[in-house]
Amino acid sequence: MDRNLLGGTWLDRTFRISLVLKGLDGVLELVGGLLFLLVPPDRIGSLVRVLTQHELSEDPDDLIATVLVDLAGKLTVSASLFAAIYLLLHGLVKVVLVWAVLRDKLWAYPWMIGFLLVFILYQMHELFIAYSWGLALLTAFDIFIVWLTWHEYKAHGVRTRGRHRTRAR
Repeated sequence: MDRNLLGGTWLDRTFRISLVLKGLDGVLELVGGLLFLLVPPDRIGSLVRVLTQHELSEDPDDLIATVLVDLAGKLTVSASLFAAIYLLLHGLVKVVLVWAVLRDKLWAYPWMIGFLLVFILYQMHELFIAYSWGLALLTAFDIFIVWLTWHEYKAHGVRTRGRHRTRAR
């Protein structure tokens, strides 16, 4: 794969940009996991209340702010630990796989596809339980990345076979 982020075909560029976005998402998950691990639940609740108080003073019925305050108020030590472990593992796997695919490590392509398919199934299960536009968009993005990764994996195989045939002659 061309190491230049914006080089290659439109599909190549889209693939690499999508992977970078997925990698940044993984980094944010790592940061979030560290916060859940290091910051006690009551401090998280206080922080959420401070961050949402302006919005709630303007609109007491703001959906996102009220949900955040409600969730932060119910956060327990065990839920915080679960969130930390989940985010750290998910973020770490995502960052490693994105890095490996961007470095053209052939072994990472099927792992990336498998990893995303497991989370797509989980996300679809969650969508059936409680629909959310955010989760629906994330699931659609993950499906798109699986398709792009599969396409690039097949193209990589064609390029590799072509190089082996050229050397054999």
